[in-house]
Amino acid sequence: MFENKKILVLGMAKSGYNVAKLLAPHNEIIVTDKKEQDEKLVKELNDLNVQFICKEDPTDLLDKSFDYLIKNPGIMPFHETVLKAKELNIPVLNEMEVAYHFLPEDTFIIGITGSNGKTTTTTILYNLLKLAHKDVILGGNIGYPLSEIISEAHKGSIIVLEISDHQLINFKDFKTNISVLTNICPTHLDYHGSYDKYKLAKKNIFLNHTSTDINIINKANADCLEITKDIKGTKIYFNDENNYYDDKAIYIKGEKIIDLCDIKLQGTHNYENILSALLVLDYFGIDKKLVKEYLSTFNGVEHRIEFVLEKDGVKYYNDSKATNPTSTITALKAFTKNVHLLLGGMERKQDFHELDEVIHKCKHIYALGETSDKVMSYAKEMHIPATKCETIKKAMAKVKENVEAGDIVLLSPASASWDQYAKFEDRGDEFKSLC
Repeated sequence: MFENKKILVLGMAKSGYNVAKLLAPHNEIIVTDKKEQDEKLVKELNDLNVQFICKEDPTDLLDKSFDYLIKNPGIMPFHETVLKAKELNIPVLNEMEVAYHFLPEDTFIIGITGSNGKTTTTTILYNLLKLAHKDVILGGNIGYPLSEIISEAHKGSIIVLEISDHQLINFKDFKTNISVLTNICPTHLDYHGSYDKYKLAKKNIFLNHTSTDINIINKANADCLEITKDIKGTKIYFNDENNYYDDKAIYIKGEKIIDLCDIKLQGTHNYENILSALLVLDYFGIDKKLVKEYLSTFNGVEHRIEFVLEKDGVKYYNDSKATNPTSTITALKAFTKNVHLLLGGMERKQDFHELDEVIHKCKHIYALGETSDKVMSYAKEMHIPATKCETIKKAMAKVKENVEAGDIVLLSPASASWDQYAKFEDRGDEFKSLC
């Protein structure tokens, strides 16, 4: 399928770089990006006869001579180059879809998606499988492109992949053996154009499933139930009468697996993440002792309600991964009052009024990024003191002036980071450096 082809890779980053390396031996590859790239990486590609072109608008590079366009997941689906490819009937794929075709036979793929909880669920599942001495590989949206880890896979490997809606939108042949849908809520609407299109993208996690495949679904989420009505395979639900948590423990098939008091990671959202991971683990056989040992020490994922430090009686938390209001609601529910909230970022049609039920916990709001004015208007409507800061550096200077012992400082922007940062990790790292 990918031999003697001419391919344009739109957008470098990790996925573009790795898929170009994967395809280079038997194809003509051109990689383009609007930003200059690391010279060392460009030289590596050049040594493989891959051409790199830095170009703000690469649309004119594409013509009928190309067989494929491989789009970086972060690039909008209505980018001019993507639209031109469709006009020319050139298939538009992404890195994960391409890499899937290079996997050894009989690899076992577990895919995890959802609006929130993907990374935590993926991390818990991978680590538990690894502790159980399974031949398991971690990849996907969690930071390891599938094309980068191909060399680690062999017959019988278990590949655990976090998969975002940005990746799912360009799936065609890709399929999993087990798919997990943690939840769905309105987010990334600027990318998809509508909530319905976003939900359809999420449904692609079940694409190409057969009767022998397994679907793990959040029964408490109406939109999860809606999009999975007609999917193939065995449906296994969490948040139902068999697989659930109460105020004491987590249960799988009605059997108590672990007491909540033995779990270091707290919060109802995390209990749901643990539930979905344990349901996958149940396929391989749950070792309750192993689960207890791991969950009693697991602190959570960096940038996700991450405790940074306590200074002069003030606690600082980094929740930079909160790129939508639902995530910020989850973070605010973890606290009772006196929260100094850093809110805002890239404008993506997010509605901050989704925070209304928990925003009263905030003592002060610091407005960030493109949405600064929008955040200020929202704070005024909710009668909460606010300061327009635009940058985290300015916000943290104001925070230091306002906080008192017993206060909480929380970066949970309910917004993407791309107005000021290449990725949300950079935003979180800057916040932590200023605490």
